[in-house]
Amino acid sequence: MRRFLISGNWKMNTLREEAKSLVKGVLNCSESYEGVDVVVCPPYPFLECIVEMAKGRSLGIGAQNLFYEPSGAYTGEVSAPMLADLGVRWVIIGHSERRSYFGETDTTINRKIKVSLEHDLVPIVCFGETLQQRKEGKTFKVLNKQVVYGLEGIDDIDIKRIVIAYEPVWAIGTGMSATSEQANETQGFIRDVVAKFAGKREANTLRILYGGSVSPKNAMSLLKQKNIDGALVGGASLKAESFCDIIRIADSIEKL
Repeated sequence: MRRFLISGNWKMNTLREEAKSLVKGVLNCSESYEGVDVVVCPPYPFLECIVEMAKGRSLGIGAQNLFYEPSGAYTGEVSAPMLADLGVRWVIIGHSERRSYFGETDTTINRKIKVSLEHDLVPIVCFGETLQQRKEGKTFKVLNKQVVYGLEGIDDIDIKRIVIAYEPVWAIGTGMSATSEQANETQGFIRDVVAKFAGKREANTLRILYGGSVSPKNAMSLLKQKNIDGALVGGASLKAESFCDIIRIADSIEKL
């Protein structure tokens, strides 16, 4: 059985004291629910203090991005060795906002995944289609390309170390969400794509999260689905109460 993972992506939000207060709230509730892995991904400037706050606790700390080179003249970038040295253990890769605002491609995302694995970081890799692509019936074609090229050259052992997040671009920060049935069908398709090149056993151990306006209101219907193994939570992760509600809901669900 795949263990639930609830990950909070704070994006470019919070100041230092807000971040500390938020993580305190998450720490207070997250360890009450032993059936769920919980990760928060704050902005870079607060990673060190939040790693320190979470030391010895079960809460995982992740970054929202990294660069694929270990060091060098790459102004403004942060490397995998730097994150690992801080005690960070998770990293979001290929978020739709990185693709749309910063021009990230399947090739750069693939390089970032590989360097993450080399430095024992768990990549949460994002794939998803735009509203126009869904309307044109291209969802599966787009996702097939993103998954195949994004995971190219990654061996079967490392595939099991990756977490995938399906995030329909049209649902990111819009208040819109895929229906639980749409999300389940699409995430089942992603699992089938992985099975074709990594094997069915590996694909069945892979955790696939749903991301896209996840809230306490829709968490139950989403997380009950067979192919949804957790959530990559945006706006609702900025309030400890709502984020903890989602964790509680995940913990209450029993899957075969």
